[in-house]
Amino acid sequence: MKNTIKEYVIITAGIIVVALALHLFLIPGNIAAGGVSGIAMVINKYFPQVPVGLLILVMNGALLIVAFITLGNSFGIKTIYASLGFSGIIMLLERFFPVRQQLTDDLLLATIIGTAMSGIGMAIIFNHDASTGGTDILAKVLNKYAYINIGRSLLITDFIVTFFASIAFGIQKGLYALLSVAFNGFVIDYVIAGVNIAMQVFIMTSKYDLISEYIMNELGRGVTFFKGQGGYSGKDSTVIYTVVSRREFIRMREYIKQVDRKAFITVSDAHEVLGEGFKRIDSE
Repeated sequence: MKNTIKEYVIITAGIIVVALALHLFLIPGNIAAGGVSGIAMVINKYFPQVPVGLLILVMNGALLIVAFITLGNSFGIKTIYASLGFSGIIMLLERFFPVRQQLTDDLLLATIIGTAMSGIGMAIIFNHDASTGGTDILAKVLNKYAYINIGRSLLITDFIVTFFASIAFGIQKGLYALLSVAFNGFVIDYVIAGVNIAMQVFIMTSKYDLISEYIMNELGRGVTFFKGQGGYSGKDSTVIYTVVSRREFIRMREYIKQVDRKAFITVSDAHEVLGEGFKRIDSE
């Protein structure tokens, strides 16, 4: 229960970041950076009496059915929450905090800031197995069944939206929208990789018993032993293999310094770790 509440709090934070990005930078600049929100901006251009938030809410309905059918109940329920929350926040911002004047007349600056904010927020949402609905759902389907990165999937699904943006707002803003779509995909992949990154560690030490006990008892991580032999010395050795977070690695490194200054350690990034103590393997 506690983890579920925490998950929804984080998803809510992601929703707010995406909504602010659209409301403050992308919508005022007419930068239709893909997705249902981009389509809503194009429609709003020709029917300004229909709020963008309402359009997003209506169009998300049909795609949520797709989410339930193809991605399962967990993704569908979280996406209903995220999409309704996203639409609701946009509508509240339009109603009570309308943008009377663009924060910046520099379209490039608005594109970069708005897209960076949106990408970070969407990465937070995607990383907790949800989406803000719309073409995000189609991107998640491509990610699951075609094994295409989320960022690239969004680029594919959103390209057509930028075409219509070019018709509605002109070629220049259409090109800015295309830039935003491409940058958005990069930001999402980069943030997700950074959030999920862990340290994959091999430790060659004569104090393998002490160090392995520390890893298991103090850090709460598992270890695997490999039997090795020194190529130069010819002596048998025990190699410890473990995967830890960045913070845990710092603690472990300090402990190893205390018990065995002759230990040999190799470290590499693990961009995604599934299984006990990390992300559940059945969440994919």
